[in-house]
Amino acid sequence: MAKGERKRALRGRAGRMKGGRGSGRASTGQVRLWGRHAVEAALKNPDRVHRKLWATREGIESLDGDLPADFPVEYADVADLARLVAKDAPHQGLVLECVPLEDMHLDEVLVANTAGPLVILDQVTDPHNVGAIIRSAAAFGAAALVTQDRHAPPESGVLAKSASGALEALPWVRVVNLARALEQIAEAGFWRIGLTGSADATLAEALPEGPVALVLGAEGAGMRQNIESHCDALARLPIGDLIESLNVSNAAAIALYATASR
Repeated sequence: MAKGERKRALRGRAGRMKGGRGSGRASTGQVRLWGRHAVEAALKNPDRVHRKLWATREGIESLDGDLPADFPVEYADVADLARLVAKDAPHQGLVLECVPLEDMHLDEVLVANTAGPLVILDQVTDPHNVGAIIRSAAAFGAAALVTQDRHAPPESGVLAKSASGALEALPWVRVVNLARALEQIAEAGFWRIGLTGSADATLAEALPEGPVALVLGAEGAGMRQNIESHCDALARLPIGDLIESLNVSNAAAIALYATASR
């Protein structure tokens, strides 16, 4: 942005936070986000309630937009910010404490009648992987991410940084029973494709014309048998013999591209 150019206002709702800096963890019921993309996207999200922003002056200048005049900001140096986040986290001079996003129900996504695929994760627990999958899902126009409320990472700074702002854009549905959710997804007209390296058909061969739900399991273990049995088809990515398998976030990105390219 050119020097002197007027920035538009960021849209976040500001709140108040008790407690001082340097605690190294978020207040009870809050989440800390860091890094320019994650923080900027959260500040622009009208559905996100913010509590406090710790920042260097350079970090504030890097934001695309002006904070409201009454927004709770505490200027800090790089060492202070490092004590607020995970060890060696690349905070880029910005740490935002805010309220987690409100839960979304599966019904809300299914009635939205979107053309994008659903991404279903079965016990994928690494926040880096889930964040990267959220980023790819948003990039390729997915309708939503669906995970269990257990055996899935919570909203966090690590996950948001890996998602690079997409956490604020992609609906994330947490369900109690993933198998039951897959039944509901089928009733809504989605063709459920489970990705597994042992499948005979490739993803290109298994993709239909209509709505698709892509189901991916944890690295190593893969999908649980009960989840696999709730898929309409199983498919593999046609990778070479030199590599046994792909990282789950890489597999998701390739599958999302293939779905978008139909």
